[in-house]
Amino acid sequence: MSVFRELFELVFARRDITAVVEVGVESGQVSSIYADLGAVVYCVEPAPSDDLRVVLAEDPRLNLVEGLSPAALHDLPVADLYVLDGDHNYAVVRAELDWIMRNAPDAVIVLNDVLWPSGRRDLYYQPTSLPPGDMHPSSTDGPTVWHDDLTPAGFVGDGAFTVAVHAGGERNGVLTAAEDALSENPGWRLEIVPAVFGFGVLINSAAPAAGEIFEALRPYTSSKLLAAMENNRVALYTRLLQLQYEAAGHTASSNRLTETISSQQREIEALRGELARSKAEAAARSQELRALRDALDRPVSDAAGRRRSGETMVNIGRALSHWMRGTPGSPR
Repeated sequence: MSVFRELFELVFARRDITAVVEVGVESGQVSSIYADLGAVVYCVEPAPSDDLRVVLAEDPRLNLVEGLSPAALHDLPVADLYVLDGDHNYAVVRAELDWIMRNAPDAVIVLNDVLWPSGRRDLYYQPTSLPPGDMHPSSTDGPTVWHDDLTPAGFVGDGAFTVAVHAGGERNGVLTAAEDALSENPGWRLEIVPAVFGFGVLINSAAPAAGEIFEALRPYTSSKLLAAMENNRVALYTRLLQLQYEAAGHTASSNRLTETISSQQREIEALRGELARSKAEAAARSQELRALRDALDRPVSDAAGRRRSGETMVNIGRALSHWMRGTPGSPR
């Protein structure tokens, strides 16, 4: 949302914005923008990180509200500006809009992610507190602009969120929630800046400076160039996601192949060692056999010599038997 600073500056320049409720805080960087423009900021975040707590605690203009929206809105002062960038699904966004339109009819409402991928497809941060009846069947796979089906190579949450299996239809997506809220609240108007997943602005036409704000935003909301650039950006982004997924797959395959090669190399080295030991043993047996043959070739002149010759024959037989048993590939 920090990239939209110049749009917020346009709003603040035309409306007296003294209080901002920001739903979905991220790092606190965007919260500081509203404070720098002169507002007290209420930062609604259901599970703030330790780093976020530190950032907000260091700035007295920023007030952490730990809780889920829209329930957390009931306990806050009515604000001049509501920035809704929390759970990007129909049930939550519609409930937030209904509460704001009923309790703060003069407020400016800013919605992020009104275009692809959440404009017509619910996203559910995990773990979700939504009842099953407020959810569509969802998947950990993600969408891509290249086809309608979800894919593990798409815009995935890596455990942080799931998305509706199918896009479009009733009660599905942020933009659908805004349109349905508008249809039941005559006089409210929605304009969209077609950049960075879609920046939506809703104001009651009877609210202070509503016309001036929409006129100031018109160069952005009517820009065909911005719309074309956003379409191109999303196409490139989803192609990059696909390439990253494929690269991760190739890396995993390469790692498996490397491990296989290493294992085979270790096995080859072990076999080489075994072969070297077998050769050394065979050489020792050959030397022993040669010594025994030499002993047989010597003439035998007495009974003791004949006895030694017999012993030599026995030793030759034993040596041959031992050699045959220990030589790889020899018959058993």
